[in-house]
Amino acid sequence: MTPLPGSQEVIPHMREVLARNNDQLFWGGVASAIVGVLALLFPVAATFAAAVVVGWLLLLSGLVTISDAFTLEGTVPFFGDLLIGLLKLGFGVYLLRHPDISIVVLTLLVAAIFMIDGAVQVVIAFELRPMGGWVWLLLAGLVAVGAGLLIAAELPRFSWVAVGFYLGISFLSTGIARIMISRRLSAIARNR
Repeated sequence: MTPLPGSQEVIPHMREVLARNNDQLFWGGVASAIVGVLALLFPVAATFAAAVVVGWLLLLSGLVTISDAFTLEGTVPFFGDLLIGLLKLGFGVYLLRHPDISIVVLTLLVAAIFMIDGAVQVVIAFELRPMGGWVWLLLAGLVAVGAGLLIAAELPRFSWVAVGFYLGISFLSTGIARIMISRRLSAIARNR
């Protein structure tokens, strides 16, 4: 496979940036792997927690949007902002009161996010291809895309465990990929 256009300049720059932040890359990978293991051990709790967080974020975002709408009072966008704020607020309250619906909606969103995240990781992996350890990032990206497809295929039957389970897989695989890239960067630094 031929490298992407301009990647000859991007690869050394990306390697330099990653090398400067190698400790952060490593410990971020460890933290991600730990979160992944916890989500795999407690998938229902992870799914429920994610659904509750989404409900609260929508509720709070709605309150902020409503407050901001009043800074536009007397203008045309006022009613649009007020309506959006009320919709966010109402949807947030509804999701908090009906976690089963929240979990199905969240499951759909997570499926889409995983597919996009996985695709981005695959592209980054191919950008890092000349550097050792890129295969781990490629595998993490493929796992994320596969997880997104599986989540969408299992709706709504396994929604209560699907989000937690796939969050665990994604966090764990991404954490391992970051740790492996960090170890490879450390090996390159030692050999210089």
